[in-house]
Amino acid sequence: MSKNVIRKKDALEYHENPIPGKIEVVPTKKTKTQRDLSLAYSPGVADPCLEIAEKPEDVYKYTAKGNLVGVISNGTAVLGLGDIGPEASKPVMEGKGVLFKIFAGIDVFDIEIDAKDPKKFIEAVKTLEPTFGGINLEDIKAPDCFEIEQTLKKEMNIPVMHDDQHGTAIISGAALLNAAEIIGKDLKDLKVVVSGAGASAVSCINIFFELGVDRKNAIVCDSRGVIRSDREGLSGNKKDLATDIDVHNLEEALVGADVFLGLSKGNLMTPEMLKSMAKDPIVFALANPTPEIDYELAMSTRSDVMMATGRSDHPNQVNNVLGFPYIFRGALDVRATEINEEMKLACVRAIADLAKEPVPETVTQAYNVDRLVFGKEYFIPKPLDTRLLTTVAPAVAKAAMETGVARATIDDMEAYKDELIRRMGSGNDIMRRLSVKAKNERKRIVFAEADNPHILRAARIAMDEGIIEPILLGRRSRIKAMIEALELDELLNVPIINPRSEESDAYRSKYAQSFYERRQRMGATLYEANDLMNKRSYYAAMMVEKGDADALISGAHRNYISSLAPALRVIGTVDDKAVATMYMVLTKKGPLFLGDTTMIENPTVNEIVEITESVVSRVKDFFKIDPRVALLSYGNFGSSKKGIDSNKMSKARQIIKERNPNLPVDGDIQANFALNSDITKESFPFSDLADAPANVLIFPNLSSANIALKMVEQLADATSVGPIVMGMKKPAHVLQMGANVQQILDMITIANLDAQQQ
Repeated sequence: MSKNVIRKKDALEYHENPIPGKIEVVPTKKTKTQRDLSLAYSPGVADPCLEIAEKPEDVYKYTAKGNLVGVISNGTAVLGLGDIGPEASKPVMEGKGVLFKIFAGIDVFDIEIDAKDPKKFIEAVKTLEPTFGGINLEDIKAPDCFEIEQTLKKEMNIPVMHDDQHGTAIISGAALLNAAEIIGKDLKDLKVVVSGAGASAVSCINIFFELGVDRKNAIVCDSRGVIRSDREGLSGNKKDLATDIDVHNLEEALVGADVFLGLSKGNLMTPEMLKSMAKDPIVFALANPTPEIDYELAMSTRSDVMMATGRSDHPNQVNNVLGFPYIFRGALDVRATEINEEMKLACVRAIADLAKEPVPETVTQAYNVDRLVFGKEYFIPKPLDTRLLTTVAPAVAKAAMETGVARATIDDMEAYKDELIRRMGSGNDIMRRLSVKAKNERKRIVFAEADNPHILRAARIAMDEGIIEPILLGRRSRIKAMIEALELDELLNVPIINPRSEESDAYRSKYAQSFYERRQRMGATLYEANDLMNKRSYYAAMMVEKGDADALISGAHRNYISSLAPALRVIGTVDDKAVATMYMVLTKKGPLFLGDTTMIENPTVNEIVEITESVVSRVKDFFKIDPRVALLSYGNFGSSKKGIDSNKMSKARQIIKERNPNLPVDGDIQANFALNSDITKESFPFSDLADAPANVLIFPNLSSANIALKMVEQLADATSVGPIVMGMKKPAHVLQMGANVQQILDMITIANLDAQQQ
């Protein structure tokens, strides 16, 4: 897997545009009419206020407090950037809010406090208790963070957690449980050496003690060497962690050690130190971005090492996102008064147990592996494993209830898990999963219209991400000038091909001959073939056809049909069937797949069947989502008996059901019934869509499909990915006119994965 390359200009532009920052406040109630506004504010707001005044616990009933976390910092220990102050820490706190939202559906207000004095900071945070359901402390320097968290936990009646301390500890605790189990060692017998004595390291070793590691077997090192009991001036946490063992530095401490936990700095551990450890050593080198010992170096030094790092490009990533969103989710949902040790240990064990479960295909697909099996290279769940939500949050909630810190109860845990899934929307992590999978294998993508700034920016980002090896077609001088003007200098090192140039003569001649031989009995002449190969769209398609590129992307400047025509003539379709397209629309309730949105103007019954089967196959095999199909019309189940479109969709449904009896599919059906199973169940309980709404929408003609798509794109809070071409023999995709950089990146991801499947 490639290493992410984030450039300053990209990062600044991302945070600035289209509006500054990464989060916003969005109303959750209707505000369309004067009555709505009167309910939202005066006079309607008085009634819930009076209810809460009489019964304070009702604040969870009538406000967003129960799903609201404060991410609070004073900016004194930011991300390895150090003490950069509260204002400079705000982008980090906003980013933490994004993670809370996308992984657990939790809303966040980030608050940056201008107070380095722990007592002033504590007082400021205490005053915020009426606002929040929980407090996530972030990026506060040690030892202040210990005093702040301990005091706030004692004096506040909502969950408070300093994630920098406990997040890494929880995940590394789960990793230790599983690593020790795999090698068959008992935790109480493990000799543990820790490099680093900051907030995170202290919390890690303490949770190791909670799990069963014997304090007498632990050695902690700081920048001065081993923290020994005879060192002068020891106080606080370091005094508690001091050892009497006669060792003085990390090298001596590691001799015969079973476990190394690094939370210090890169390249601190040498191969000789690793060799001196006990059989089957457990090494958690968590310094980021450079671990205490390089992963490949450790693997080549000892074949028996069990290793985890903080990096996403190596197995067993210790990533805080495995814990904190779900810890707060469980704590909020039972209105916990605190996050106690039992809740943290419940999280540890839930994460550890999840790694032992069979891994679903959605996860293995995201990481481009055939399977993930509990063992040396997989003893921590992957960050994109959506089962974390329904595993960790219930475990934390259960522990809160069992230890008496919950003010609400969950009686049916299975129903609670289902509710968690519904809240998040099924499959809304889909592009994250696909982008991770795409990074596992670079593919050669040829861009037929590379003289476009959006395409060049997207190509550069995709190249940095390790998704593609771009090939740029167009006039070299023009493309180079654009690259330099856009400060995308890395693209100067990739192939830039002008099909009309003399240096392309040999390839152009070869491509023309191949095209002529293929289509000479369809009216093509060699003269025409040579002329066509001067055109970038034909040249690019022939590169894919002849194996000189893995996939093609075109269409930045022309209409869709004209852009796809060269690929159809050169590459062709599977079994000579008609090609169709679909869009994936990402909504708050989950992804919808729309077909055909671009190609077939007025499909016949058989073409509707083919479109449906193509979309269903794509949704099931490529996106790993169970399809539920609605064949849309303006009537329901023959209510418009004379309607041409209704009859067409009804007949198509009969054929589809005969071919695939187990596929949930219905039609003709109106869109509101297709997307709302409650009203469908009430009016049409016999429908295949009565129990759950459709996620595949098939339209009776191109007009209705395209109009619906464009309206959703412009009016709804949804993101579209497409058009995704279905039925080509080799990967060829055409952008919609006006596509922005993100839309092009999405299509690059799809093209890469198509090429991987080829």
